[in-house]
Amino acid sequence: MRIREAVLLKVKPVMLGEKTDYKKVSSYFGENTFSQEVMEKMVSARTFAAFQRWLTEGKVISRAEADEIAAAMKEWAIAKGATYYTHWFQPMTGLTAEKHDSFISPIGHAKVIERFSGSKLIQGEPDASSFPSGGIRSTFEARGYTAWDPSSPAFLIESKLGKTLCIPSIFISYHGEALDKKLPLLRSEEALSKAAISLLKIFGHNDVRKVVSTCGPEQEYFLIDRKYYLLRPDLLLTGRTLVGAASPKGQQLEDQYFGSIKERVLNFMYEVAQEAYKVGIPLMTRHNEVAPHQYEFAPVFEESNLAADHNQLLMELMRKIALRHDLVCLLHEKPFAGINGSGKHLNWSLADDKGNNLLNPGETPEENLQFLAFLSAVLRAVYLHADVIRASVAFAGNEHRLGANEAPPAIISIFLGEQLSKVLDMIEEGKKAAVSRKDIIDLGIGRLPQFAKDTTDRNRTSPFAFTGSKFEFRAVGSSQNISTPVTFLNTIIAESLEYVTNSIAEKASKQDFNSAVLSVVSDIVKQTKPIRFEGNNYSEQWKQEAKKRGLPNIVSTAEALKALIKEENIALFERYKVFSREELTARYHIWVEMYSKLLEIEAYTLEDMVDTSIIPAALEYENLLLNSYEKLKSLSSGRSLKIDNKALKDHQEQLLDIVNKIYYVRHNTKEMIELVKDSESLSPEKRAAVFFNKLKPAMEHIRKHVDELEKVVPDHLWPLPKYREMLFVK
Repeated sequence: MRIREAVLLKVKPVMLGEKTDYKKVSSYFGENTFSQEVMEKMVSARTFAAFQRWLTEGKVISRAEADEIAAAMKEWAIAKGATYYTHWFQPMTGLTAEKHDSFISPIGHAKVIERFSGSKLIQGEPDASSFPSGGIRSTFEARGYTAWDPSSPAFLIESKLGKTLCIPSIFISYHGEALDKKLPLLRSEEALSKAAISLLKIFGHNDVRKVVSTCGPEQEYFLIDRKYYLLRPDLLLTGRTLVGAASPKGQQLEDQYFGSIKERVLNFMYEVAQEAYKVGIPLMTRHNEVAPHQYEFAPVFEESNLAADHNQLLMELMRKIALRHDLVCLLHEKPFAGINGSGKHLNWSLADDKGNNLLNPGETPEENLQFLAFLSAVLRAVYLHADVIRASVAFAGNEHRLGANEAPPAIISIFLGEQLSKVLDMIEEGKKAAVSRKDIIDLGIGRLPQFAKDTTDRNRTSPFAFTGSKFEFRAVGSSQNISTPVTFLNTIIAESLEYVTNSIAEKASKQDFNSAVLSVVSDIVKQTKPIRFEGNNYSEQWKQEAKKRGLPNIVSTAEALKALIKEENIALFERYKVFSREELTARYHIWVEMYSKLLEIEAYTLEDMVDTSIIPAALEYENLLLNSYEKLKSLSSGRSLKIDNKALKDHQEQLLDIVNKIYYVRHNTKEMIELVKDSESLSPEKRAAVFFNKLKPAMEHIRKHVDELEKVVPDHLWPLPKYREMLFVK
């Protein structure tokens, strides 16, 4: 029995014990977080007040206050079983990083006590030498610092034998440059808050002290059995299948989406939610997605900084918990060709410290001047800085997904919906008309309720769609750290809010305030009309129309990333103190190099699979055909068996087809590896261009021939788990 056949017989759910200790989520939600409520009970009123001033006004706490908070945090963590702590940070790898230190401190011969000072809480010092820096520092310059981010609560991570206190932190170089994704996000939040407060003031809101961006990232993912995963070197090393013929059944019947969740998956989802609730992640929704074995979690909106931390933590929990169920959680944007990939629809909005959503149209959107001012600022930001938005989601995994038939194209456009579009058109034309916020839908059946329509419909093909009090940025990749797209969005919208504020103030000095607001909105509506699109973003007609409108369609990751080193964009980020020139340039170099490294890993993985699995199986089948053909030919020539010449020729053609397919795969694989090796002397930018223009098509060409082999090589000879097994066997 072949190993693949043996694995198929062993695929089954993990046997779980029956659960009897059901608890209300509210009884344990956040039990593993050192929340402000916990802190308030464990420190003095004076220290807690100082901590809150730090969060709201930026007044840093004293050393004594830091010591008191650190002592309380240590006592809380130890009481829950923690023995180590770590500054949990998000380097430029896109993952999270941690270095664990014990609470113990020697006090004499063979004696220790647990200590944790304010200085250790506020600052850590991991070795920074092996983290990507993009030229900010030399390899031999190893020192880097982590610094506590007090706006995100510390939490405990659990393993079978213990717990570790995790302190959300930023990560900087010895000279203070940001080496992580969190610090630029925090800077962008400050820039956004300042700009939004200025706009609110001209509308008479002088009591607003802070505005934050809020978001809720919808997390899509695949689950497959771990036994299949371990037999697929491509999934193991790259996160996606580099070869694999489509299953006869994929998602054609549309029977997976929102379908009944299988018990094995539901058990996984239950445990993820339970662990997420413990660390304060507010998961709200779970369901089947469109593709087979594809699923989604969606949380409640939170402040973006906290939402980014929670999403990174959620992805870690998903990967860890899947293994307990003998599953593997795949977060790659396109793990399986021919079916939908996975995104992370980023629902983004603005809120002030009074709890008001600044993108809420209110009861009458055509009269809600403040909403229209904020809406127009977003329109202008996306129109002027579409290249920045595209760059924020540019990386190798997302390149497989953007533009495919389940994801928005690389063309950045905005969907507003029929009603809002009508409002803006009226403002542009200087007309007034009655536009109701909601329509009532009457189903005509007495036992069913009437319900109100939202201000807008949904356009699932739009990369940036207004969906009622928020925008949904659908181009974000499923594996991506959301800090980057949020940072970029915050910055360009801060610039646009400042523009709107200054424009209204200038016009209001010459005319009444309401007319000034409408005049500014009207100007922006006219300016940004090319980026508004209400139709099908997947269609070829839209690509042609977008080209006429002058909208770029940048499908290459390396080309999209060039937006980071445009002088006007560097000036923009420097002006709002989100990135320095050095920090932005470093990110460009890191991401371009990472793109090439990932494709290089894929190429060598594909070569290994071809040489050690695919070709040997194909040669075995070739030998079977050859032996069969020679025997038939011998029997025919000896006249012991009368064989139709057409049948013999068909057998010959079958053999020749396999011989040719094997040759094509081997020949193209050799050329692919030569291409990779020849590119080693090129600059990172040129190498990325070669990989996009030549390596990716070469890999697709090899895949085409391998997949054709998979369709004809006998099932018992094929060594790799097939799509029909990975995606349909529960």
